[in-house]
Amino acid sequence: MAVTQSRDNRTLIAGADLSTSQFLFAKMDAAAKAVLAGDGEGTIGVIAVGAEAGNACTITHSGKVMVKCGGAVTIADDVAIDAAGKAVNAASGDIIVGRAYEAGVDGQIIAIELILAANAHA
Repeated sequence: MAVTQSRDNRTLIAGADLSTSQFLFAKMDAAAKAVLAGDGEGTIGVIAVGAEAGNACTITHSGKVMVKCGGAVTIADDVAIDAAGKAVNAASGDIIVGRAYEAGVDGQIIAIELILAANAHA
Protein backbone atom coordinates (compact mmCIF):
# COMPACT_ATOMS: atom_id res chain seq x y z
CA MET A 1 0.00 0.00 0.00
CA ALA A 2 1.31 3.45 -0.93
CA VAL A 3 1.55 6.28 1.54
CA THR A 4 2.37 9.97 1.43
CA GLN A 5 5.62 11.26 2.90
CA SER A 6 7.87 14.33 2.95
CA ARG A 7 5.05 16.59 1.92
CA ASP A 8 5.19 20.37 1.68
CA ASN A 9 1.75 22.01 1.79
CA ARG A 10 0.47 25.43 0.74
CA THR A 11 -2.80 27.10 1.61
CA LEU A 12 -4.54 28.96 -1.21
CA ILE A 13 -7.99 30.42 -1.75
CA ALA A 14 -10.11 28.23 -4.03
CA GLY A 15 -10.99 30.05 -7.26
CA ALA A 16 -13.70 27.47 -8.01
CA ASP A 17 -15.56 24.81 -6.06
CA LEU A 18 -12.82 22.32 -5.13
CA SER A 19 -14.75 20.74 -2.24
CA THR A 20 -14.90 17.34 -3.98
CA SER A 21 -11.49 17.57 -5.67
CA GLN A 22 -9.20 15.76 -3.21
CA PHE A 23 -6.35 13.92 -5.01
CA LEU A 24 -6.71 16.05 -8.18
CA PHE A 25 -4.08 18.42 -9.62
CA ALA A 26 -4.38 22.18 -9.10
CA LYS A 27 -2.92 25.24 -10.79
CA MET A 28 -3.09 28.95 -9.99
CA ASP A 29 -5.40 31.18 -12.00
CA ALA A 30 -4.66 34.81 -12.94
CA ALA A 31 -5.82 35.93 -9.48
CA ALA A 32 -3.40 33.48 -7.75
CA LYS A 33 -6.31 31.26 -6.63
CA ALA A 34 -6.37 27.47 -6.84
CA VAL A 35 -8.33 25.88 -9.69
CA LEU A 36 -8.18 22.45 -11.34
CA ALA A 37 -5.30 21.91 -13.75
CA GLY A 38 -6.25 20.61 -17.18
CA ASP A 39 -5.11 18.47 -20.07
CA GLY A 40 -1.31 18.39 -20.37
CA GLU A 41 -0.85 21.50 -18.17
CA GLY A 42 1.60 22.10 -15.36
CA THR A 43 0.59 22.12 -11.71
CA ILE A 44 1.30 23.75 -8.36
CA GLY A 45 0.47 20.49 -6.61
CA VAL A 46 -2.29 18.11 -5.58
CA ILE A 47 -5.41 19.10 -3.65
CA ALA A 48 -5.12 17.59 -0.17
CA VAL A 49 -8.10 19.41 1.38
CA GLY A 50 -10.60 20.96 -1.03
CA ALA A 51 -12.89 23.89 -0.37
CA GLU A 52 -15.75 25.82 -1.89
CA ALA A 53 -14.87 28.87 -3.98
CA GLY A 54 -13.55 31.72 -1.84
CA ASN A 55 -12.44 29.47 1.02
CA ALA A 56 -8.97 28.21 1.92
CA CYS A 57 -7.84 24.86 0.52
CA THR A 58 -4.65 22.88 1.08
CA ILE A 59 -2.39 22.00 -1.84
CA THR A 60 0.45 19.50 -1.43
CA HIS A 61 3.31 21.19 -3.24
CA SER A 62 6.06 18.58 -3.12
CA GLY A 63 6.93 15.06 -2.10
CA LYS A 64 5.22 11.71 -2.48
CA VAL A 65 1.47 12.22 -2.82
CA MET A 66 -1.70 10.32 -3.63
CA VAL A 67 -3.49 11.17 -6.90
CA LYS A 68 -6.62 9.95 -8.68
CA CYS A 69 -6.08 8.28 -12.07
CA GLY A 70 -8.01 9.36 -15.15
CA GLY A 71 -6.85 6.34 -17.15
CA ALA A 72 -4.08 3.80 -17.16
CA VAL A 73 -0.89 4.86 -15.34
CA THR A 74 2.20 2.68 -15.61
CA ILE A 75 4.54 2.23 -12.66
CA ALA A 76 7.78 4.30 -12.97
CA ASP A 77 6.42 6.26 -15.97
CA ASP A 78 6.07 10.02 -16.30
CA VAL A 79 2.69 11.36 -15.16
CA ALA A 80 0.67 14.15 -16.78
CA ILE A 81 -2.76 15.65 -16.17
CA ASP A 82 -5.99 14.94 -18.09
CA ALA A 83 -8.84 17.39 -18.73
CA ALA A 84 -10.46 16.52 -15.36
CA GLY A 85 -7.31 17.15 -13.27
CA LYS A 86 -6.51 13.44 -12.91
CA ALA A 87 -3.24 11.54 -13.42
CA VAL A 88 -2.51 9.81 -16.74
CA ASN A 89 0.59 8.55 -18.53
CA ALA A 90 2.36 11.53 -20.10
CA ALA A 91 2.04 11.81 -23.89
CA SER A 92 4.34 13.74 -26.22
CA GLY A 93 4.18 17.46 -25.40
CA ASP A 94 2.42 17.01 -22.03
CA ILE A 95 3.99 18.70 -19.01
CA ILE A 96 5.47 16.07 -16.69
CA VAL A 97 4.07 16.55 -13.17
CA GLY A 98 5.32 13.39 -11.50
CA ARG A 99 6.61 9.84 -11.64
CA ALA A 100 4.35 6.91 -10.71
CA TYR A 101 5.30 4.75 -7.71
CA GLU A 102 2.61 2.24 -8.67
CA ALA A 103 0.34 1.33 -11.57
CA GLY A 104 -3.26 2.47 -11.66
CA VAL A 105 -6.46 2.50 -13.69
CA ASP A 106 -9.27 5.03 -14.11
CA GLY A 107 -10.64 6.09 -10.72
CA GLN A 108 -7.90 4.42 -8.67
CA ILE A 109 -5.83 6.44 -6.21
CA ILE A 110 -2.07 5.84 -6.51
CA ALA A 111 1.18 7.31 -5.19
CA ILE A 112 3.43 9.53 -7.31
CA GLU A 113 6.44 11.73 -6.65
CA LEU A 114 5.57 15.29 -7.68
CA ILE A 115 7.89 16.90 -10.22
CA LEU A 116 7.22 20.60 -10.69
CA ALA A 117 9.97 21.41 -13.19
CA ALA A 118 7.44 21.93 -16.03
CA ASN A 119 9.38 19.87 -18.59
CA ALA A 120 7.50 18.54 -21.61
CA HIS A 121 7.38 14.80 -22.28
CA ALA A 122 9.31 13.84 -25.43
